[in-house]
Amino acid sequence: SIGTQAGGPRSEKPGDNSKHVSVQRGRKEETLLSAAQKVKEAGRDFTYFIVVLVGIGVTGGLFYVIFKELFSSSSPSKVYGHALEKCRSHPEIIGVFGESIKGYGEATRRGRRQLVSHIEYVKDGLKHMRLKFYIEGSEPGKRGTVHVEVKENPERGRFEVRYIFVDVDTYPRRTIVIEDNR
Repeated sequence: SIGTQAGGPRSEKPGDNSKHVSVQRGRKEETLLSAAQKVKEAGRDFTYFIVVLVGIGVTGGLFYVIFKELFSSSSPSKVYGHALEKCRSHPEIIGVFGESIKGYGEATRRGRRQLVSHIEYVKDGLKHMRLKFYIEGSEPGKRGTVHVEVKENPERGRFEVRYIFVDVDTYPRRTIVIEDNR
């Protein structure tokens, strides 16, 4: 029951028209309401907890994929970067293509050349990867196709280059083999 008092012992001052509100509830009603509220609150908290856990799981998965792709020695982008550096520093390739050599992958539908073609396979219990990408130099019209194969070294846990060779796509056609002296 809710009661309202006007006047009374506290409002003895003339001109004081304040009202005091007192709320009374039965003990039985309060217990039922608080138990229902507790269940509702616990359900809401559990739902938020699950949402947070799923968010942390998805974020962790994304970080793992990004870390593996960018920093792992076994990622296609790392192998591509290593092979491109070998091409840029090889004197015979510099002589054919010119000083500033740039590499690129397969062309996408939008004309961007970002996809480096690669195949991963297992042979004799070891992981292998083959890559194919293209290079151009400062010499006009000179283009080449780079073929790379790497094999997993079980002792070191990383890929080691088996071969890198460059097919010169313009006349005179020839193949340049790059020795990897790591």
